[in-house]
Amino acid sequence: MACSSPRTGDFERRTLAYEQRFLSPLATRSYPGVRAREEAECSLRTPFQRDRDRIVHSKAFRRLKHKTQVFVAPEGDHYRTRMTHTLEVTQVSRTVARALSLNEDLTEAIGLGHDLGHPPFGHIGEEVLDACSRERFGRGFRHNEHSVRVVEVIEGLNLTDTVRDGILRHSSGAGEPRTLEGKIVRLVDRIAYINHDIDDALRAGVLHSGDLPVAELEILGKSGATRIDALVHDLVSESERAGDIVQSDLVGGAMRRLRTFMFQHVYMGEAARAEHGKIERVVRGLFDYYSDAPDELPEGVAGAEPADRLIDYLAGMTDRYAIREWTSHAVPIGLAGV
Repeated sequence: MACSSPRTGDFERRTLAYEQRFLSPLATRSYPGVRAREEAECSLRTPFQRDRDRIVHSKAFRRLKHKTQVFVAPEGDHYRTRMTHTLEVTQVSRTVARALSLNEDLTEAIGLGHDLGHPPFGHIGEEVLDACSRERFGRGFRHNEHSVRVVEVIEGLNLTDTVRDGILRHSSGAGEPRTLEGKIVRLVDRIAYINHDIDDALRAGVLHSGDLPVAELEILGKSGATRIDALVHDLVSESERAGDIVQSDLVGGAMRRLRTFMFQHVYMGEAARAEHGKIERVVRGLFDYYSDAPDELPEGVAGAEPADRLIDYLAGMTDRYAIREWTSHAVPIGLAGV
């Protein structure tokens, strides 16, 4: 879409006037849109709206629909995927941003882009790829860092520095986002995955309603919708008072304990461990195969090092593509369909 026109300056002035009148003094303003490569502004969209559109139209975003959130290749149409998780995070994040009079467009762009670099097979796939990369190349793999590589290098989206900061820092261990909008996505990401993963675990029979911790449910609620409602209302009210993105000790503590429960019983529980060996066989098998046969890797990004070419390829795979690739290399011809 051609963006530079005589109307560009007028649109920017009207946007800034609107934000000055209606947004909180703590909100991130939409201008200037600082990018690694300078661009003319658009007469119809703010810089953050353009970032949102670039993310939604990227190949990496489309692949999210075939990447695992928690359950690998679930038998049923109602389990979350990495894409539905992304949409849930974005929707809840925008609700919080609006309630706090912060920049919804920035919040939306960060939410839509935060998991673009996630590898196949969810948390376990990331864990295996990280281990393989450390063993072979002496460096780890973190999906938030790879998400930034996706938008900067692989897809070349030239997003604003503010959106890239929010994407990078949505994970623990990456430092605090520099905007309140980025902090919203970081916290809502946890709110969303804890609650929808409970829903999926109950649907899959990995958990039963009686397994859930009673004390935490008394505070947060017995249904997913009730818990999210309680968490969002607490987040908004506490953040309004603090001038920062925070939770109360009571509700935030209950959520953290519920997260610990999910890691113990679902993410790293018996069912997950049963899948771990299968996933490791696929991811490590592909990693070792292409490490020994780098000439068979796709061309990739111009000038990329062999390690980057390999990790870019594996992290970009969907679950089903990874299984198909592993099968083609590991199963003798004629037995693949057996």
